[in-house]
Amino acid sequence: MSPFWIKTFQLILCFALLILLHEGGHFFFAKLFKVRVEKFFMFFDWKFHLFSTKDKWFTRLFPKMANKETEYGIGWIPLGGYVKIAGMIDESMDLEQMKQPVKPDEFRAKPVYQRFLIMVGGVLVNFVLALFIYAMILFTWGRDTLPMQNISEGFAYNEMAKDLGFRDGDIPVKIDGEAIEAWDGNVYRAISEAKEVTVLREGTEVTIAMPDEGVNLLEMIEQEPRFLAVRVPAVVDSVLPESPAAEVGLKKGARIMAVDGVPVEWWADFDAVMGRKADILAADCSHEDSLRLRTLPIVFANESEVADTVVLVLTEQYMMGIVKKPYQLLYKDAYVHHDYGFWESIPAGIAYGWETLKGYVSDLKYLFTKKGAQNVGSFGTIGNLFPAVWDWASFWNITAFISIILAVMNILPIPGLDGGHIFFLLVEAVTRRPPSDKFMERAQYIGMALLFALMALALFNDAVKFLF
Repeated sequence: MSPFWIKTFQLILCFALLILLHEGGHFFFAKLFKVRVEKFFMFFDWKFHLFSTKDKWFTRLFPKMANKETEYGIGWIPLGGYVKIAGMIDESMDLEQMKQPVKPDEFRAKPVYQRFLIMVGGVLVNFVLALFIYAMILFTWGRDTLPMQNISEGFAYNEMAKDLGFRDGDIPVKIDGEAIEAWDGNVYRAISEAKEVTVLREGTEVTIAMPDEGVNLLEMIEQEPRFLAVRVPAVVDSVLPESPAAEVGLKKGARIMAVDGVPVEWWADFDAVMGRKADILAADCSHEDSLRLRTLPIVFANESEVADTVVLVLTEQYMMGIVKKPYQLLYKDAYVHHDYGFWESIPAGIAYGWETLKGYVSDLKYLFTKKGAQNVGSFGTIGNLFPAVWDWASFWNITAFISIILAVMNILPIPGLDGGHIFFLLVEAVTRRPPSDKFMERAQYIGMALLFALMALALFNDAVKFLF
C-alpha cells in the first residue's frame, strides 16, 4: 500500500475516533441531565447524509432503534461532527424551535451549571482521552530518551544561533539554570523562551545570554539548516534508484566530502550549502541560472574507495536522491529505555500530557503572526504528521496530540465553538441574564464565518505546499 493511503487511513481513523468521543462528551452530559438530543452525527450532513437511523431501509430492518428520539448518522462533509441538542442555537441553526415555548427537556430550560457541563463535555473528553492515551503508550511501549550528555558529537548551529554566541559542537545542558534531561523537540521551545542557555563546550560549561525578547520559535525550526541539530557525519544511508546521485555512482555508506567547492564533514555543512543555493533558486531567475544552480560538483568516497569528484544535475524539484543517515541510527546505543508499570504510567502520562498542553498553548501566540498564519494547515498538513508506514505507537502518540489540539481550539471563546457557548454561559452566571436569542443567532453566524475563513486559509496553505 502506498504511503499516501497509509497516512489517509490513519487520518480517517484518528478523526473518526476523536469526533465520536468529543461529541459523545456532549451527549453524555445532555443525557445525564435529561436534555433531548435530536441528532448525533459524525461529519456534517448539509443537504444530505451518507447514513442515518431514520433512513427507510434502516427503519424497516431495525424499527426499535429507528423509533428512538436521537437520530444517529454519518454526514458527507468531514469537517467535524455534532450533536443537535434541543433548545439551543448551534450549527444546525434551528431557529424555528427557539420560537416555540420552552419545554422541560430542552437545553435552555436547564440551570447554568448543567448547561456548562454539557458544553464543556467534549473538551473534557478530549483532554482526558489524551492523558489516557499517553499513559497507555508509556505502559505498552515505555519511553526512549537520548540524554544530552550522550550526544558525543554535539550540535551544529546555523548563522542565527552563531550570532547569539553558540558554536558548532556545543551541547546545551541547562536552560535558565535548570538541567536539560534529554534531547527532543521541547528543547527548541525552551531555548526560544530562555534568558540564558548553558552549553558544554570542549568539556567546559559556557553560559550564553539570550535576547530579552526571546527568539522566534517558528524561525528556529523553519530555517534550513535549523537553529540547532544533532551533528551527524555526512554518510549516505541510501540512494534512490535512477536519481541524480545514483547516476554518478553514489552508494549506501558513501561519505560526502565536499559540495560546490565547500568542504563537508557533517550533514549540517551539506545543508548550509544546499540552503544557500535553494534561497537563490527560490528567487526569480532565468532557465540558464536555474540550470547553473542545479549543477552540483561533489566530492565523495564510497566505502573502501578513494575520493571521487563528479558533477551531477539536481532535478527540477531540487532533489539529489540521497537519504541521510539519521542521528537516531548514530546514537542507537546511547538511548535510555524507561519501562512503566500500569500504576506508574498514569501519573507519568498525565505529566507528559500536561507538558504537551502547556507547550501547545505557549505556541498559540505564533498563530497571530504572518509566518504563523502561513503555517495553518488542514487535512494535508495533519495527515503528514502520520508516518508513511503503519506504526501503532506513532499513531496513538499523534492521536493524543491532535486530541489536545481539538480541546484547546474548542475551548477558545469564539462564537460557534464550545468555548463561545461556555463564555456566554459564564456571562449569564455573573449577570444573571442570558443573552437574547437574536444576539446568540448573530454570534453564531459570525463564529461560523470566522471558522469557514480559517478553514479556507488552511486549505489554501495546503494547496500552496502541494503545488509549489
